[in-house]
Amino acid sequence: MDNLSAPNPILEIALGTVMVILIMLVHGVGIRTINRRFSRSWVLVNNTTPHWRINLLLAVAIGSLAILHFAETLVWAAPISMMGIIPSMRDSYYFVLESYTTLGEGTVKLPDSWRLIGPIMAVSGLFTFGWTGSVLVSIMTEFGKLDRGQAKKESKDSEG
Repeated sequence: MDNLSAPNPILEIALGTVMVILIMLVHGVGIRTINRRFSRSWVLVNNTTPHWRINLLLAVAIGSLAILHFAETLVWAAPISMMGIIPSMRDSYYFVLESYTTLGEGTVKLPDSWRLIGPIMAVSGLFTFGWTGSVLVSIMTEFGKLDRGQAKKESKDSEG
């Protein structure tokens, strides 16, 4: 533990870099899996698909993305707790959630010798939330195309 209490910015940056790479890998695999499952379901959607089923597909995609972020923050929290940097897993997870979302209230703090980890977590959160946002734009674009197609069909039906 003495080695962990002495400031070592190289160790902090190295651990942070390894963790960011791991988080990006987890996020990439997760995003790809969610996107692939959405695409497989989406190709079955047509004008006769009930709205509840389409909305359920959206809810599952969004829920899956949220679960992915919770898993990633757990990947951050586990080593912080296991290394004794923040011994309580609950406090460790709380700190990670604050940092990852860039909320940074600071009610749970890292020891001064590990304070570089917080901003590195925030960088990983910015990357993953941005990536998630782009996937949501893609998904919502598909919904917009479907809605426009249905509106055109309804418009033609009401004219004829």
